[in-house]
Amino acid sequence: MSAIRVIEAETIGAAWLATAAQILEAGLDARYEGDATKELANIIIVVTAPDPDDAVIAELGDPDRSAWMQRNFTEPEPVAELGDAASYATRLYDYGGRDQIAWVIDRLRADPECRSATITTFQPLTDTAYVPCISLLDFWRPERDGAVELVVYAHSLDFGKKAYGNFVELARLHHRVADGAGAGVGRLVLHAKSAHVYEAEWELMRGIVSGIAAA
Repeated sequence: MSAIRVIEAETIGAAWLATAAQILEAGLDARYEGDATKELANIIIVVTAPDPDDAVIAELGDPDRSAWMQRNFTEPEPVAELGDAASYATRLYDYGGRDQIAWVIDRLRADPECRSATITTFQPLTDTAYVPCISLLDFWRPERDGAVELVVYAHSLDFGKKAYGNFVELARLHHRVADGAGAGVGRLVLHAKSAHVYEAEWELMRGIVSGIAAA
């Protein structure tokens, strides 16, 4: 049984690259929906200063993939690439008619000590073929007058072509909730059951990671 890894970084870009480097170095051979991957199981990623305007991701991420992820988090239309599954935007802002982000903000504003400002993106009655990678977002203020921390659970994240987009959109949500609650932005803590890189991106990510290490 592999040990739980904790990866700490100041920024979301640094967290993306540090996690990808560990996957490429120590990840086990696995498969996800038939495709070969390198995988680390049960990792915790802690980002101390999550800023959606991350310079590393802006430089090294794929703009088209980032734009796709932003649409997923902001536009209500079904996602064609995911079998017309509901977008994250629908799941977050119209979950059975509820705007979950507004609900979280109201909850934290009314009670800064709230420990249950918790929302889900998983729709069990309709998510049969597709289950969203990120299923739980839990906002709280560990100290009553302190910053809002965001704790996230993901069943799996692709650290080759998608995770950096997830990080950007999670950081954007994090800032929105903190601003709405009248608080600062604290840590982003992400629990991933499966952190992986697909075989098609192994060489690309090795080049990116080694280039950053050599700079």
